[in-house]
Amino acid sequence: MADYRKSSPHCHSTLCDGKNTLQEMASAACAQGLETLGFTGHSHTPCDLEYCMTPSRTGLYQATITKLKTEYRGKVDILCGLEWDQFSDENPAAYDYWIGSVHYLRGPKTGKYYEIDWRPQDLKDCIDHDFGGDGLAMAQAYFRSVAEVAAKKPDILGHFDLIKKLNCTGAYFDENSPRYKAAAEAALAIANENECLLEINTGGVYRGFRNDFYPSFWILEAWQKLGGKVIITADAHTTDSLTFGYEDAAQLAKSAGFSEVQVLTAEGFVPCAI
Repeated sequence: MADYRKSSPHCHSTLCDGKNTLQEMASAACAQGLETLGFTGHSHTPCDLEYCMTPSRTGLYQATITKLKTEYRGKVDILCGLEWDQFSDENPAAYDYWIGSVHYLRGPKTGKYYEIDWRPQDLKDCIDHDFGGDGLAMAQAYFRSVAEVAAKKPDILGHFDLIKKLNCTGAYFDENSPRYKAAAEAALAIANENECLLEINTGGVYRGFRNDFYPSFWILEAWQKLGGKVIITADAHTTDSLTFGYEDAAQLAKSAGFSEVQVLTAEGFVPCAI
């Protein structure tokens, strides 16, 4: 029987923006008793200058994981996944599985690419320069981008409401606004049509940006009513965060009405009762 506490399907290394090497992450997964470790390096994205893998690093990423699969056979099942961005130029079908995510918005006025989850100034510039100072208009554009990624049928739809990462004080937009909720619900509908697996991502809490996981509880409830499925991920960038917040995430899912979560295994995604 698969155990959600022993599978970490969203992980990064020093080949993108992680703090530990692929080898260190694999060794930690083994030491911590994990059964499955899924690497999901940030795909090469031409507009990125900071944290996505370069083509050369992508090759090293694939080659190293191939070696680790052999080294840890019988100890930890290691999978070579990808976190594919909306503006990526990679083919995610070449990987064991892939997470579809939105980390950037392209300004409708300036054509500039903005990282929406990194520096507060970038988020503010995006709102001011491309959305006339209307933070909710920017959030609506974000959820339209999420819908576009969902329509590509990723195995996992990444941190659905990542746009809220830097908005913990509500400085940029009102997360309870009808406009915000309608935009999120429209993206959820597209995700449901394409049978996406929605992750409950604990990474924003681990890194101190939020006190709540992605997605917000009301979104989880709406997803459950649609009949959607969820998977728990840590979006781990360090060896000590491979399964951070899993128990809390499972309880959150249960409170939202879910009786099971999906678990990544060497045989694919399988259900696990919670």
